[in-house]
Amino acid sequence: MKTPAIKPPTDYAAGYEKARAIDEGMASNYIAHTFIGDPLGEEVADDLAALERREATRLVTLGMNDSGDPGMGSAPASLRALFEDAEREPEWLDYKGFDPGVRMFHRNSYLVLVAFVAAVLVEGFTTNIAKSFMLTGRVRDSGIRRLGQNNRHMTEMFWPGGLHREGDGWKLSVRIRIVHAQMRRLLDESGEWETDAWGTPISAAHLGYAISAFSARLLHHMKALGATYTEEEYRSFMDVWRYAGYLMGIPETILFRDGQEALKTFRIGLACEPTMGMESVAMAHSLVNSAPLMAGVTTAEERRDLAKYVFRMSRGLIGDEMAASLQYPDVSSFGAVWWFRTKVRLDRLTGRLVPGHSGRSSFNRFGYLLAASTFDKEGISYKLPDHVHAEESNQW
Repeated sequence: MKTPAIKPPTDYAAGYEKARAIDEGMASNYIAHTFIGDPLGEEVADDLAALERREATRLVTLGMNDSGDPGMGSAPASLRALFEDAEREPEWLDYKGFDPGVRMFHRNSYLVLVAFVAAVLVEGFTTNIAKSFMLTGRVRDSGIRRLGQNNRHMTEMFWPGGLHREGDGWKLSVRIRIVHAQMRRLLDESGEWETDAWGTPISAAHLGYAISAFSARLLHHMKALGATYTEEEYRSFMDVWRYAGYLMGIPETILFRDGQEALKTFRIGLACEPTMGMESVAMAHSLVNSAPLMAGVTTAEERRDLAKYVFRMSRGLIGDEMAASLQYPDVSSFGAVWWFRTKVRLDRLTGRLVPGHSGRSSFNRFGYLLAASTFDKEGISYKLPDHVHAEESNQW
């Protein structure tokens, strides 16, 4: 029996029909989630907006560190409910099962960073979620800090015990849920978001797509760059991201259960999405051109050379068709990924033959990831953006 079509946001009409021909059920589910945000998170954002900013930050910080603190008695009921929701562990959660994925992440940490910046984030911004980032200026005006926060979150997720209640990976995941809710509120109030055409800002559909890219597509690109992992490590890595997505408030109706489902969500989501607009183009170019700054390259000539190299690597990973849609420079990627993978394999072989090389090399690779992450001296900040435009918002 054919599933009745649902009415999509107007920009999604053509893509929805194309995606229905691939998988009718998943396409309809994806489109349904373009109208879904996070009702509890949005209630929290509304309630915190009624408080003085310093008090709102104090209460969020207090709840993150200990939701049972007596001081939480003065917090909005919605905020207390959100922490209760986040602390409710799903039946499928298995902390011990995270261990193989954590070990694999650290063994391949440098490849994680390269794949994330050159491919995964670029693919993530091919959706209409790019509109929310461009409207707010999150990458345009404060891009290095935002990218560093993304890297910090991923590093803490894959720290041993990071997703336990007291871990920073847990806290940063829940923080993202609250930040997304706040950004939805600001975008809704701005009058700049076209709900009829685009659906809900930072929708559950986009988050389900993004978490699939950050997990299964990340593993795909890492392997192309020379990463090695077992089937057990693959499943474990996916489980870490699944639980992080749960903590970020992604509904289980769009949150993948395994790698195969994640890849299909990515494929169906990409088919449903409108043709890439200038926002996606601008975001992709901003990401690639931010890479030299994240790497600490200072001279203009070195930055240009490294950006050109990242464009080549990115093209080699995402493919010529997507690169053309994103208006990449017309440079050949021939051999770029192959040569990178070859160097990774040679380094691995050297590690087997030269005593001590493997340990030094692993430490240096993890150092790159730490250097590209945002660590504030005062610790994790639970401040929230207080203006839709990044240039007018207080730092958070």
